[in-house]
Amino acid sequence: MTGTFFGEFDLASLSLWLFYIFFAALIIYIQRENMREGYPLEDDEGNKSSNPSLFPLPEDKTFDLPHGRGSVSFPSGQTPERENLPLKRSGPGNGYPLEPTGDPMIDGVGPASWAPRRDVPELDGHGHPKIIPMAANESFSVASGRDPRGLPVVSGDGEVVGRVTDMWIDEPEQLVRYLEYTLDPKWGTGNRLVPLTLARIKSDRVNVRTLYGKHFGTVPQHASATQVTMLEEDKISGYYGGGVLYADSARQEPKL
Repeated sequence: MTGTFFGEFDLASLSLWLFYIFFAALIIYIQRENMREGYPLEDDEGNKSSNPSLFPLPEDKTFDLPHGRGSVSFPSGQTPERENLPLKRSGPGNGYPLEPTGDPMIDGVGPASWAPRRDVPELDGHGHPKIIPMAANESFSVASGRDPRGLPVVSGDGEVVGRVTDMWIDEPEQLVRYLEYTLDPKWGTGNRLVPLTLARIKSDRVNVRTLYGKHFGTVPQHASATQVTMLEEDKISGYYGGGVLYADSARQEPKL
């Protein structure tokens, strides 16, 4: 008899051990790729965590952004977190809730928080701003539903704070993202945007229940009359969303 090429070697055992090694390497690779965002870990006070991770941070990976917007590298090129937030911990240890120490809606904390996104408009596939006022694009019109332009904007406490002047559309998605309104001089000056999802269009008015009249003067403004940046969008949405809890102290109490 002639011996086999591998002799008495156990091929089944080899395949099993190769699978174990491959699977362990796959887990390590996936975990390190997962660490491109949110690492190195920090505690509630912004200090580096005493137990950062079982695995080291991955090497930087650089991504070239489209439309000439440069490049970003991860993890070293992560967008920095906001620092020195007006919050205090309600207890001695990590994990206790953080309580605002100032005006949470203006400070942008808690439900009103926003992320430091890039202060440039979001672009479509052709490199044009996605969200623009309808007045800047004659190819769009209101096909169904009530046109809110010209209707008064009414706050959660029944105050008329302004009047709708335009709708801002997401051109590629062909839907309305924001309503633009001009503030009544009693509450401030200039124009503001309100996310359509937080406005209710009625037959004779547009209700914005998350805010009271006194809050509309400090709604974050957009710098350009023809486009809104990602950072501005985050601040605007955070302000209106924060009003659900912070506009009235009674809203912070339990329902029952």
